[in-house]
Amino acid sequence: MELASRTALLTGATGGLGRAIAEALASRGTRLKLSGRKAEALEALAKELPGEGHEILPANLAEAGAAEKLAAEAGEVDILLANAGLPGTGRLPDYSTGQLTGTLRVNLEAPMLLARAVEPAMLEKGSGHMVFIASLSGKSATPLSSVYNATKFGLRGFALGLRADLDPQGIGVSIVSPGTIRDAGMYADSGAKPIPGLGTGSPQQVADAVVKAIERNKAEITVAPLQQRFLAHFALATPGLSVKIASGDAGQKAAAAVAKGQTDKR
Repeated sequence: MELASRTALLTGATGGLGRAIAEALASRGTRLKLSGRKAEALEALAKELPGEGHEILPANLAEAGAAEKLAAEAGEVDILLANAGLPGTGRLPDYSTGQLTGTLRVNLEAPMLLARAVEPAMLEKGSGHMVFIASLSGKSATPLSSVYNATKFGLRGFALGLRADLDPQGIGVSIVSPGTIRDAGMYADSGAKPIPGLGTGSPQQVADAVVKAIERNKAEITVAPLQQRFLAHFALATPGLSVKIASGDAGQKAAAAVAKGQTDKR
């Protein structure tokens, strides 16, 4: 799909990844409907982006009914970019019911509801594309991430199943799965240091992957150094052994640092 003159709904627009994605699409002539929790930040981003006609649609997707309301306000779009996400780190008993429900809503339920809302118009036109920002945590389980792992494993499965339904109808569905990203994501948010030796990716690489996924109708693009991609595929093939390795001293320390820094972001 060509990006010029298209309209895209982007959730989580003002975060590090969202901003990079917005800039990449706007620079290619896409008109954006920007969604996030903070109206002022959305307004500032809309003014900074190249092109004209960008709109802001503030929404807290952790709230009941927010996804359906956002879809109604956005109306018909050519592209859905489900990027909003909550950390989901920490031990399960430390979550309140509200925190657990909110994380599930933002990371998994909202992308599904938004996809359901935009699909009929895309089918009627015979064109459209949906991109779901997943994670290597949707392939590989790590300590203190059971909630996050659940949402990203689920999102990845949902997107692949949806692609099986819609690809024959001319509608693209793609997954972009970042690994450890510098200057954005869980390590940047928490202030924790990434695990040494595994490398990092950048928000711009994620944005480039989104563009590539839409333009070339890719099923899945992983944004991570080779060693991270290898470990993720190893985890899919040998989950028991992978979990034992991830639960070693280095993995536990890194997970604890991330979880501690994200406690107030649940």
